[in-house]
Amino acid sequence: MAAAAAAATILELDPSHERAGRVIEDIVRLEKRIFPKHESLARSFHDELKRRNTGLIYSTTGAGDNEEVTGYAMYACATSLCASITKLAVKESCRRQGLGGALLQAAVERCRRKRVQRVSLHVDPARTAAVALYRKAGFQVDATVEGYYSPQRNAYRMYMDL
Repeated sequence: MAAAAAAATILELDPSHERAGRVIEDIVRLEKRIFPKHESLARSFHDELKRRNTGLIYSTTGAGDNEEVTGYAMYACATSLCASITKLAVKESCRRQGLGGALLQAAVERCRRKRVQRVSLHVDPARTAAVALYRKAGFQVDATVEGYYSPQRNAYRMYMDL
């Protein structure tokens, strides 16, 4: 595990915790910076979190007032058989240091604890670093979904059996 991942604390969001509101605000800001508007969950983030069987793993550095959210992974366990990673993002200055892998591993582990048998996700094939991260974690390409993001932009559907 690289320096950023080793220095970060990885937590699961507890909506009842006093700092949950601030954490969600930080994540929404990251979401807006990282993803194009049509792919961003920023407007519906609170609604996504209210969905049954949805979880959010996030990483922080610092403490107290200096605590900063550096990345997050959202997952949904649609059935007892299958879950999906719906979002994975790391702050640009913290990338390529193992944090994305640590967040992905934590989300997959939460799914495993729920006895899910398969975890899937979608990723733009042009995001080569993301595709490499998922492959390194054990995901494999199942199919190319034509026009997933937009008419000219496809996605790989990837999966991992647990």
